Amino acid sequence: MSAFVKACALSELEEDTPKRVELDGTPVSLVRTEGEVFAINDICSHANVSLSEGEVEDCMIECWLHGSAFDLRTGKPSGLPATRPVPVYPVKIEGDDVLVSLTQES
Repeated sequence: MSAFVKACALSELEEDTPKRVELDGTPVSLVRTEGEVFAINDICSHANVSLSEGEVEDCMIECWLHGSAFDLRTGKPSGLPATRPVPVYPVKIEGDDVLVSLTQES
């Protein structure tokens, strides 16, 4: 099991506003939505662009370039043009710390 590392403070995350962080060289988008915090790889599986620049709605993050949306819980795309999921990572909250493990959940 991979160790959890501090990604940011919970107070830094605005509701439905992705925040890009880099953990051990891996770009990660953190999203606070629907009472939870999610960590998803920040690179769209269809095009090499940052998902943290997209919109969040209904526990989905949308790629700003072509409109593919990915489920924050599973990383699965909701439709074309993306066909491959994006890795998601386990998150723990300890006090005001958001901790992420780069071990993939799915």
